[in-house]
Amino acid sequence: MLTRLLPKRGPARTLTGVTLVHTLGQGMWMALNAIYATSVLKLSPGEFGIGVGVAAGVALALSTPSGHLADRIGPRAVQIWSFLALGPLTAALLFVDGFRQYLLVLSLQAVAYSASRSARMAMVAGLIPPEDRVSVRAYLRATSNVSVSVGAALAGLALVADTPAVYRAAVVLNAATYLATGLLTLLLPAVPPQPARPGPALVVLRDRPFLTFVVLDGLLSMHNLLLDVVLPLWVLHHTGAPRWMIAVILITNTVAVVLLQVRAARGTDEPGAAARASRAGSLCLGVACVIFALTEGASAAVACALLVAGALAHVLGEIRQSAGSWGMSFGLAPEHAQGQYQGTAAMGADLGKMIAPALLTWLAIEHGAVGWLIMAVGFAAVGALMPPVARWADRVGRSARTREPAAS
Repeated sequence: MLTRLLPKRGPARTLTGVTLVHTLGQGMWMALNAIYATSVLKLSPGEFGIGVGVAAGVALALSTPSGHLADRIGPRAVQIWSFLALGPLTAALLFVDGFRQYLLVLSLQAVAYSASRSARMAMVAGLIPPEDRVSVRAYLRATSNVSVSVGAALAGLALVADTPAVYRAAVVLNAATYLATGLLTLLLPAVPPQPARPGPALVVLRDRPFLTFVVLDGLLSMHNLLLDVVLPLWVLHHTGAPRWMIAVILITNTVAVVLLQVRAARGTDEPGAAARASRAGSLCLGVACVIFALTEGASAAVACALLVAGALAHVLGEIRQSAGSWGMSFGLAPEHAQGQYQGTAAMGADLGKMIAPALLTWLAIEHGAVGWLIMAVGFAAVGALMPPVARWADRVGRSARTREPAAS
């Protein structure tokens, strides 16, 4: 198991250790965030939702500028200071009194979080050779799944205790993981900052093929909400399967990602191959949606078998689509602007998370099997566009290189 989770010694293994610490706190807090806000801070569910939405908007708006900052001053410095800032900003939740203070703290956290996320991917691009970046990213995802699961288990213990003191202790632990992540980043080599270049600072905003990829990738990334949000409601209200099948599906997904993600990422370092991986992943996602559609009205035994089959098809699509996404985001980005490109790429997933809960729930819960079939067609159609986008980006890149000598 350790050989599956840990890459060879060097920066990649250190990055993995940093990710393990960081995602441990994330996994715990994802399960406790809403409980703390509503039970301890006495906020209404609506106020909690507004706070989370505003924070997501702040992080989305700052993704590209924070990535540019990582390029200019070096991603290690940005990652260190953003995580060191997240520590006290998280601890500040202990002293929040009212919705306005809560909104302010979450907005400031979002600023630091956005910077840390862009810097982490710029660190991967700066420390890892191009041919190994996608495989290292796969290692990071596999290990983060393990760490998030451990964090969720810790959250489960807190939920069993169900006291304000225990929830406040969880806030302290989460803040400590941020501080530890910032300090552990000191173990990584520094990535040289990129000097200022003539022309616009945010060159990614003029890169139409890359922006098209970001939009398409964001639409494909909506599948991440299927298992967490849509399928539990579907199992409860549209199938005869028992409730515990929700846990079986989630566990199946976690174990499969840990075991298969690194293998699924092989051969996706070049944009063309990565685009084909995204297309293959989208087809698997489409098959999963068709299988989930067949569970409507099925007997308990048949529904359980189909749900497991659909979960397996979904996770195959997930790991191939993820590998394709990383290969294209790294491969289409110029080396001097990896920070702003990776920050912009993250915006696609953010947009997908914002759209998916309402859209996919509406399709599945309100329209049943027909809604699942619409999702299947949608995922397959979006994935089919990835190879043409990769070829478009290659043509634009070759054209730019052809013009470069003339400009000099």
